Amino acid sequence: MIRVRAAGLLLTAAYLCFVGWLLLRPHYVAWVPAPNLRPLATIHEDLRMGPLQAARRIGAGLGLLAPLGVLLPLTGGRVDTSGFASFARTVFAALMVSLSLEFAQTLVPGQLFDVDALLLNTLGVALLHLVVVPVARRRLRGRATAAPAPLPEPALAPLP
Repeated sequence: MIRVRAAGLLLTAAYLCFVGWLLLRPHYVAWVPAPNLRPLATIHEDLRMGPLQAARRIGAGLGLLAPLGVLLPLTGGRVDTSGFASFARTVFAALMVSLSLEFAQTLVPGQLFDVDALLLNTLGVALLHLVVVPVARRRLRGRATAAPAPLPEPALAPLP
C-alpha cells in the first residue's frame, strides 16, 4: 500500500504542477472582463455560442481537474473506506484546489475569477470519482479476499 500512496502522491503533485502552469500563465489582452460572481452566468454565455462551442468550453471546465477524482483517493491508499467518506473528502479537496487556483489567477495579468469554473471543476472531479473509484475499490477488495492467505511459518525449536 505504501507504493500506491507514493505513486498517487507523485502523480497528484505532477498533475497539480501541470495545471498550475496551464492556468497561472499571464494572458496579455487589451481588455479583461469583470470577474464572474454569478453562478451559471458563464455557462449560459457558452450555451448561446452554439452547441459545439458550448460542449468544448464546458467539457474543458469539467475535464481540467477531473483526474483528481481518481488521484486524490489514490494518495490515501485506503481500500476499505466508506464510499461516501471517500467521495466527500475528494470533492471537498477538489473544491479547495479549484478555489485556490481561481484566487491565484486573480494575481496573474489577464486572468479573472469565475465561479462557474469552480463549479465545473468540482463537478468534473465528482463525476470521475463516482464512475471510477467505486469500481476500482470493489475489484481491489475482491482481489484481496481472493488471494490465498499466507502459510504460517513453522515454529522453530529453541536452541539448547
